[in-house]
Amino acid sequence: MTGILVLVLRILMALALLGFLGWALYTIWRDLRTQAGLLVSRKIPALTLSTTNLLDDQVRAFNTAEIVIGRSPVSSYPIQNETVSSNHARLSYHHEQWWVEDLHSTNGTFLNEARIQTATVVMAGDELRCGQVNLNIQIESIR
Repeated sequence: MTGILVLVLRILMALALLGFLGWALYTIWRDLRTQAGLLVSRKIPALTLSTTNLLDDQVRAFNTAEIVIGRSPVSSYPIQNETVSSNHARLSYHHEQWWVEDLHSTNGTFLNEARIQTATVVMAGDELRCGQVNLNIQIESIR
């Protein structure tokens, strides 16, 4: 009789353990799904770049989290000017702000006429200079 009772208790404990593991995995899955939904719902504010001192003014809006400016045709914002490096500067959106960083360009990257050495926050209306090309930055406000 005690052997049957021990077997039943073992089976009940195994079922309780499996139930607990199932509940824990379901809770983790539900939290991950919620977090993924929050990340997807974050909107990147559109950034518009426009050249101000070239013959063919380029105006382009971006909704991506990273923009590479350079002379290379595969750059996000290609500029055909000999003072601009192939991969000159990068604009990236993180920590809910737009940042600009120089990609070790030959002629430097300047934000509002100050040379940037490290990643720097960019605001709407700032002027970015890559080599001898001036770029005006406009950032859409998120409501």
